[in-house]
Amino acid sequence: MISFDPVYWLFVGPGMLLALIATIKVKMTFSKYSEVFAASGLTGAQAARFMLERQGVFDVRIEETEGFLSDHYDPTNRTLRLSPAVYQSNSLAAIGVACHEAGHALQHASKYPALGIRSALVPATNIGSWGSYIFFLLGMLMQSPKMILAGVALFSLVVIFSLVTLPVEWNASARAKALMVSTGIVSAEEERDAGRVLNAAFLTYVASAVTALLTLLYYLYRLGLLGGGRRD
Repeated sequence: MISFDPVYWLFVGPGMLLALIATIKVKMTFSKYSEVFAASGLTGAQAARFMLERQGVFDVRIEETEGFLSDHYDPTNRTLRLSPAVYQSNSLAAIGVACHEAGHALQHASKYPALGIRSALVPATNIGSWGSYIFFLLGMLMQSPKMILAGVALFSLVVIFSLVTLPVEWNASARAKALMVSTGIVSAEEERDAGRVLNAAFLTYVASAVTALLTLLYYLYRLGLLGGGRRD
């Protein structure tokens, strides 16, 4: 069975280790700069609103949502949702995260191509994320390489989504870093600290993409589509 195959850990283990390191780094970095407060006194919600309006975007709602670092922008209804630690705080960590999410709203307003592609992939990716494992399991139980291959095809959607996410997140952070300073939300010195939170967060997306890609390579190996694989 795949779950007990030591080769699986040789393929996927590095990605999982990177994901663990990234998660720890994000929490530590956010915690550190949550104690460093911006001279402007703006909260995360206020900073996001200010940044959007200075760019001529007035139709985005900003709401508080539950959870730790559950911040996200929903393009389906133009809503920016910020966690309590970001919405209410005037720390550099909160401002960095809020302005990053506002960066996604600006991408949406400017029709940034990669964001449109990622949004279009969401329904198919949701199906692929759970459907792939169903086909993998049935294929192993029925000893059907064709069914396993169908699972690989579905999982490929997850990989594509993860890869498309990288330029989307990088661009949102780049917009946030530049506009935080140019709009006076933070000083150039403060931006460096706020930017460290965004850099740590980006590592989590890199880890997710690496893990997804390595998992796909493992399944291709098991199907014999990579050198040294075996059809079992």
